[in-house]
Amino acid sequence: MSKWTQNPTAKVLGIGILALFMLIPLMQVRGLIAERQQLREATVARIAEGWGGRQVLGGLILHVPTQRLVDRGNGQPPEQQLGNDTVLAEQLQVEAQLSVHTRRYGMYAAPLYAATLHLNGRFLPEDIAQDRRLSTAQWQGSKAELQLLVADLHGLQDVGQLRINGKPMRFHSSATRVAGLSTITVPVDLDAFDGQSIDFDVQLTLAGTESLQLLPLARTTDVRMRAPWPDPSFAGAVLPLEHTVDAQGFSAHWHTLDLNRSYGQWWSDGVAENEVGASSFGVELYQPVDVYQRNERAGKYGLLFIAMTFVAFFLVEVLRKLRVHPVQYLLVGAALATFYVLLLALSEQIGFEWAYLVAAVAVVLIVAGYAAAVLHARRAGLLLGGILSLVYAMLYGLIATEQYALLIGAVVLLATVALLMYLTRRIDWYHDLPASPPSAPAATMER
Repeated sequence: MSKWTQNPTAKVLGIGILALFMLIPLMQVRGLIAERQQLREATVARIAEGWGGRQVLGGLILHVPTQRLVDRGNGQPPEQQLGNDTVLAEQLQVEAQLSVHTRRYGMYAAPLYAATLHLNGRFLPEDIAQDRRLSTAQWQGSKAELQLLVADLHGLQDVGQLRINGKPMRFHSSATRVAGLSTITVPVDLDAFDGQSIDFDVQLTLAGTESLQLLPLARTTDVRMRAPWPDPSFAGAVLPLEHTVDAQGFSAHWHTLDLNRSYGQWWSDGVAENEVGASSFGVELYQPVDVYQRNERAGKYGLLFIAMTFVAFFLVEVLRKLRVHPVQYLLVGAALATFYVLLLALSEQIGFEWAYLVAAVAVVLIVAGYAAAVLHARRAGLLLGGILSLVYAMLYGLIATEQYALLIGAVVLLATVALLMYLTRRIDWYHDLPASPPSAPAATMER
């Protein structure tokens, strides 16, 4: 008879090796989850084509071309160097009303929105004059522009109104990018304002997918947003001061200061994109049934629960004086690994909760029936089926309670180890397992 069936220590080590061997299919399952998630993201990007992607809106900024003379030395005439200065507004107020609908492409769906936006604000003359004095280059005020920053210009559906100091104006397209964002511009002659403030009032419709973020490009930025979406996720550098969420949708109010960001009211020749991007805030139209995230979390506990099932098989084998071949352990492990593939496939079609129930019931029935046949004992099969049911119920609890998953997992693991120590306290690991023939348990065990 082989050493595996005779020596308990060798069998424990063999079971451990088999459990580690199951990492291979589990890694394949995690790769499959990542692949399906990438497929969903590509599908969402396709849905957003021609409509508008994840939008970032920056408000109006004052862009002033500059020039300076640079000494080249060696008796050569100085070189004229062009640049630009940027001045931010004193205040910016944004009112946003989102209409949301869900668009499907095959089995995937993404929330699309059309945001009706009203922006108004002011540039103070003293800020413009001070920034002009601090600049090391010569301003070309007659060529200045007001720039509106938008992440995806495909989503700009309409500009209903643009007024500068009460006068109607028009935006023009531009190839200029600021902090990685596209711009549309309106020319202004700073010399014509002669110490006056520059007030602006803009109404536009901006379409996007899944997310709308704002940039605090003013000394004080005040944003109010409403949408008929019951599952918002407020994200970014600043959370709303107040918000309400119910079954009909949400409303939120943000208020930020220039002190809350890492850049000032004025900069010369550009600003780091990551600094501006890090200051954004807004809302994600969160979809609560994120099947891929839940599948990934379930897969993280895969090795632990396969090992626990193997241990349960081993305890039944030792305590009931039965024998299970390593190939049979391997088949049980394959069934447990198949659970994660079935869960992923079903959750894309019927939702995670129902998919989990169907996959868990199917695997429990298969393993319990196989155990009853292999061990020649119906009671042993029912016992293992009950243990596996508890394991899957515990796994679902870990997935559902994200914030307390570590605590619950640690407590369950400690309780499992304590139970194993209790059940094996009388086993003499120095003696061989009984070498009874496979048919012997059938005469002594209750079927």
